[in-house]
Amino acid sequence: MSDLSHLTGKDFERIARNINPGGWAVETDRPIATLLGSCVAVCLYDPKLKIGGMNHFLLPSRTRSADADTEIVLNGDYAMEILANSLFNQGARKERLVAKAFSGGTIVSSIRMAIGERNAEFAREWLEREGIPLVASDLSGPWSRKVVFVPQTGDAFCRRIATTQAAALEAVRAEQEYEKSLARPKAGEKKIELF
Repeated sequence: MSDLSHLTGKDFERIARNINPGGWAVETDRPIATLLGSCVAVCLYDPKLKIGGMNHFLLPSRTRSADADTEIVLNGDYAMEILANSLFNQGARKERLVAKAFSGGTIVSSIRMAIGERNAEFAREWLEREGIPLVASDLSGPWSRKVVFVPQTGDAFCRRIATTQAAALEAVRAEQEYEKSLARPKAGEKKIELF
């Protein structure tokens, strides 16, 4: 995609690569999109190289659980490190990176102990600790959000989605089902333990 000036947020959404909870992507020529509830997505962008990426995490940081493998891909610690390292592997420099962060919504107030607020706070703290400026954000509040990030320009489009109680419960159910699906062994897959 060379000239992007005629495209709108809807155009970018139509051609975007979608990521799910626990997902991340680094692109140079295709937008990246995700749908968020209590999860947070952070977009990192290197303006000199015109390269960027986005992640989508469900939990702020690692906790000790029986299913540590599944938990790792869903938490902010892992999501931030893998995104930053992927950009560095393609030539991005930490001192040039800027960030945009989205969601951390409280779509169902009693679920997951204000996980959206904890996710938003984790993202802010991680970026501050790493010295990466947070140049734009739309965090917290009672909304789900659709986010589309355009790595070629660093632009991000965020649409707030009013959430009914039924829709909120469905979003939470979908997040939990995705989390469970990661824990299920795939057909023919054998768990290998390294020692």
